[in-house]
Amino acid sequence: MSVTVIVSFQVTDFDVWKAVFDDDENNREKAGIAATAYKEVDNSNQVHVIGTVPSKEEFLAFFAQPELQKRIQDSGTIGPPDIKFLELG
Repeated sequence: MSVTVIVSFQVTDFDVWKAVFDDDENNREKAGIAATAYKEVDNSNQVHVIGTVPSKEEFLAFFAQPELQKRIQDSGTIGPPDIKFLELG
């Protein structure tokens, strides 16, 4: 059963960050991750990525990859993200 994940963070420039996010779609698909990026209406540099992942553990392993962490840093992400994992009740 898949898990829903919400990752929230700030970026310096949404359009720059979004281009990096879009370029990484194949890697997410290979890991079984489907995700959509949203920006807040009143603060376009506040980002929320909502998606489904095979499991919390698989997402955390994917997210910890050094290559991904470098892309995140280079994309203008500010500070650590807030990550929430949800399952149907």
